[in-house]
Amino acid sequence: MYQVSELAYSLLGDHTGPEVVLGESSWVWQRSGMSIGGTRYAHGVTVSSRSSVYIQLNRSCTRYEAMVGVDDLTMGLGSVRFSVFNGDGARLWQSPVMNGDDPAVPVSVGIEGQERIRLVVEPTTPFGGIALADWAESRISCH
Repeated sequence: MYQVSELAYSLLGDHTGPEVVLGESSWVWQRSGMSIGGTRYAHGVTVSSRSSVYIQLNRSCTRYEAMVGVDDLTMGLGSVRFSVFNGDGARLWQSPVMNGDDPAVPVSVGIEGQERIRLVVEPTTPFGGIALADWAESRISCH
């Protein structure tokens, strides 16, 4: 089990496990302690409301899981949609529109046979761009 909040970056990584692809990915804040809809989570990653984060798996992985939502730091503002894509650009999962103060939504996506996945957040309103988006408890299960 790999926590995305603890992954190395591929520029400096050893390529033995999942790594965030530096240069292709948006800004990523690897955190411990975050809050979505008033619920605290131990770890995860926070991104801007328009972001794309590539994760090179570097091994046989089976599942990506997280709890997603708008971070409580944005004080109820912002509206976004989360997606998980495979390396070929096919959407594997999409959230409903998530507004500030909404409770987190669970993500559980099969990624068997994939070399990489891409975590995407897109604003859904003109002011959605001010939100911080969380992939809380974000983890990858591998062999």
